Amino acid sequence: MIINLRHYFCVLFSTLFFVAFSQEYSISGRIVDIDDNPIEFANIVIITETEETFLKGTSTDENGFFTLIDIPSSTFHIKVSYIGYEEFKQKIVLSTDLDLKTIILNESSENLGEVTVVAIKPTITRKPDRLIFNVENTALVEGSTLSVLRNTPGIIVADNGISIKSTRATVFINNLRVQLTPSELIQLLESTPANNIKSIEVITNPPASYDADSGSVINIVMSKNLVTGYRGSIQTNYTQGVFPRYNASTSHYFKNDKVNLNLNYSYSDKKINRDQEYVVNYLDNSKNIEEIWASDVNRNTWSETHNLNLNFDYYINDKNTLSITSTGLYMPYFKYRINNNTNITDENSVLLSSFTADNLSRDNKYNIGTDIVFMHNFNNDASLSFNGHYTIYDYDRDQNVLSNFYDNNSILFNDSEFNTIANQETDIITGKIDYVLPINENSNFDAGIKYSNIKTNSDITRLDIIGGTEVLNVENTNSFNYDEKVFSGYADYSATWNKWNLNLGLRIEQTNIEGKSLTLSETNTQDYFNWFPNTSLSYQLTEDVIIDANYKRSITRPSYKDLNPFTFFINENTIVLGNPNLTPSFVDHFKVGVNFLDYFTVEWYYMNTDDAIEEFPRQDNDTNIIAYTPTNIDKTLETGLDLIFSYYPSDKWGVYAVSSTYYVKEQLNFGTDNVEQDQWSQVFILAPNLSLLKDNSLNINLSMFYSYRNLQHLTTVKGQLFSTLSVSKSILKKKGTLSLSIEDLFNKQYTYTKTQYLNQNNTGFVNSDNRFIKLGFSYKFGNTKLSTNEHTTDAEERDRLKDLN
Repeated sequence: MIINLRHYFCVLFSTLFFVAFSQEYSISGRIVDIDDNPIEFANIVIITETEETFLKGTSTDENGFFTLIDIPSSTFHIKVSYIGYEEFKQKIVLSTDLDLKTIILNESSENLGEVTVVAIKPTITRKPDRLIFNVENTALVEGSTLSVLRNTPGIIVADNGISIKSTRATVFINNLRVQLTPSELIQLLESTPANNIKSIEVITNPPASYDADSGSVINIVMSKNLVTGYRGSIQTNYTQGVFPRYNASTSHYFKNDKVNLNLNYSYSDKKINRDQEYVVNYLDNSKNIEEIWASDVNRNTWSETHNLNLNFDYYINDKNTLSITSTGLYMPYFKYRINNNTNITDENSVLLSSFTADNLSRDNKYNIGTDIVFMHNFNNDASLSFNGHYTIYDYDRDQNVLSNFYDNNSILFNDSEFNTIANQETDIITGKIDYVLPINENSNFDAGIKYSNIKTNSDITRLDIIGGTEVLNVENTNSFNYDEKVFSGYADYSATWNKWNLNLGLRIEQTNIEGKSLTLSETNTQDYFNWFPNTSLSYQLTEDVIIDANYKRSITRPSYKDLNPFTFFINENTIVLGNPNLTPSFVDHFKVGVNFLDYFTVEWYYMNTDDAIEEFPRQDNDTNIIAYTPTNIDKTLETGLDLIFSYYPSDKWGVYAVSSTYYVKEQLNFGTDNVEQDQWSQVFILAPNLSLLKDNSLNINLSMFYSYRNLQHLTTVKGQLFSTLSVSKSILKKKGTLSLSIEDLFNKQYTYTKTQYLNQNNTGFVNSDNRFIKLGFSYKFGNTKLSTNEHTTDAEERDRLKDLN
């Protein structure tokens, strides 16, 4: 029955079928080199007699042994491969358990760049708390790290950050948090080559060792180091959107028995266009339209950015390791220009007046974070690590705003001009201790403590220009000091037995906050203690059915900028307003899933968020000012059902598809009025990939993500289609790669919004210059067997840094 059902589903999705066999056996053996040294991580695969369909695969252990079980009686080929060695291949007629004894691999006489790793790994691997997207040897790793994320199932890359479906995600590299602002993170990932990426882990239920505010996590797993020597690479790409963009990077890595040293540098020069249209319907006391403000806005940003990442590991001895990691970003040039044209009409579209508002800002900033880590390994495979971290962040913005006001005959009748000077300085100090204890082969225990202290000082000065003279505007001049201390501890236990997998974790945190508005003589304090449990459980019901369930509670703290009680003027009538009274939000996330017939998964999830922090527009119908203000939404509920199909029959092609139906409900009390909005929505994902030519040197990946009309912070967002096509071709004996990617193939990635509740009535359109073509070239030199020790510093507090608007 199970086999017939598998036939039915696979024909439905891919028109392929499988053959069932009546009896199953095992194959075992040992892989060594010519000197009888065991080869660890050698790839063992068996394929059909016609060499078209992958059946099973595994890797050797540290002693070179392997075992393949549950193999049907048949005739097939077994292949053994390891990079730098010639492939072993043998035809086998299996009718009983088979021991291949010892297989010797000979070193390849060819240049390493011509060696093809033929191991076939499933592109998608599912675990109770995460989805693992394996990208090694695909077209994606020949582009940027951001391009890989754009093509990872379930991930949405937008201007304001990276999300998993509708939830903001935290990005890690090798389990260390990337410690940059959202805009810096996008920029860094866009300029970082992806050729060292092994896989992307989409973790919806992170264990307790992750910080409580991690929420959903994207962990970028880099390849492990295998041999010593030097390896380097260069990469450059050209992107043509509305305007051209340029990027160049170089990476250098050295490893010997004592030292790992990795240095990455990238430079980007780009100009990005953004077109926006806003319509605000200002209402009278009876909620009838009194005036219609229609704005046409063009925004351009010019930037030059330098990124530097240093990783140094020193192996003191077999038990002790000292590591230093530093990530630096320096932006010496950033220009931000806004040209705004607004027409004001009555409810019958009769022109009443108009105005223009030109905003020109110039920024500069640097952001440097450094970690020092000492790790001690015990004889029982336990480990103890100490981590100290320091961040220094400095951001300055000088702004000039000039507005001209015209009557209904387009005659100038008034103007205004002002300058603002704003800056933010932040220091972050953290220290933590982590202990890992393997209890036995099937269970593990982790525990740790952490302390963090964040201090940020910000100020803003507004100078009105009257008669050519700058005059201090006291009402819009302010300074703000913020001090936050967090004490936390965690314990995490994981175990596997029979058909069960279990993970139990608990994190506790004590937070003390003091924010002072010096000019306004106001002080805001918060002190709270919270528990953050999480658990994951899976059970192998049958050979073809796995059931899993998980729960996690997490916290989201407001960014330091959002807490600043500042008014930042886009123009006289559009402002961004801080909120020092923001409180953290708490999320309870439940999920239950069933994986069956290897390729199909059904998941139900439920998320309850108290006091979610969202920035949304609030129009004042008396002053005709629209303010973008971060606010705590009282209650946000989201529940949905996901249907997932993942099928990768060979190294030549595969497909990943998702259909998700979900419901969102948001509630917010404005004091005298209560707002409740809800919306059913759907998401569809289709991501096929294809490898061509005999050596698989031509790779094609397509990713399409369609989101139906949905609700985001009391605003309805029209459906969007995200699409990316990536093509790469290996050249120069596989040391060089040419790549081409096209973003937004169908020109459907722009955003339409509608906000309509109480006395709010406005719509918006944004085209963020997301449609572009990118051409790239990369070249590897030195010992290309090497994979780097690249990682980033680990400070969750840095993720809350935000640039000034």
